[in-house]
Amino acid sequence: MDVIPAIDLLDGRCVRLYQGDYERSQVFSENPADVAQQWVDQGAAKLHVVDLDGAKTGKLVNLEAIEAIAQAVSVPIQVGGGLRDQASVQQLFNLGVQKAILGTIAVEQPQLVQQLCQDFPGQIIVGIDARNGLVATRGWLETSQVLATQLAVQMAELGAASIIYTDIHRDGTLSGPNLEALRELADAISIPVIASGGVSSVTDLLSLLALEPQGVTGVIVGRALYTGDIFLREALRAIGPGRIQDVPPNLDFSSFA
Repeated sequence: MDVIPAIDLLDGRCVRLYQGDYERSQVFSENPADVAQQWVDQGAAKLHVVDLDGAKTGKLVNLEAIEAIAQAVSVPIQVGGGLRDQASVQQLFNLGVQKAILGTIAVEQPQLVQQLCQDFPGQIIVGIDARNGLVATRGWLETSQVLATQLAVQMAELGAASIIYTDIHRDGTLSGPNLEALRELADAISIPVIASGGVSSVTDLLSLLALEPQGVTGVIVGRALYTGDIFLREALRAIGPGRIQDVPPNLDFSSFA
């Protein structure tokens, strides 16, 4: 199972939100590209980047930081936040990003998702962020009446390469993943599912590994890596491939400020 470090961008900085609340953000670094390189040095084989400003405004905002990350590392990068049209997706790929994550338009413009899946085969991921089982949109500021599992089935039929499932109530809380919701969603579709939200320990990772036969092929880890509740090298040894290097297992984020 892939262990994918998350880099969330707000005003060009690397931050973490609590339950998606923009008013409850914690800055971990002023230099996201340095953080990206550190995770790769620790063994990360992929990186997950979210433009939080873009998710709120509906257009890419942190392009400079995204480009710096893409130039700093050689591993694949998946980016989401504010991707609402073909031009913005193409813009990301021009920067060297490998996969684009679509969220809001999956609910509001499913035909556009289908077109993008055709234009960029294998490069489109759909991010499904759920609050009490219902899909949230526009940077998690709005909640639709669409069921997460229902949307996952639709997106798989339209050609999405994979689904990222985030339980908003658990995101940034270190309260553990929503295993029941993940199992239900993974059982409903045949494309890979990537878990996100609430992971706090290697024990949580091992519980997710039990869902690998159902199609949960990866897990995005954010706050737990930044607080030291999980060391990436240990996570990779426990459940994933990665590229473990001979470097210390802990990161000091004060050095990035």
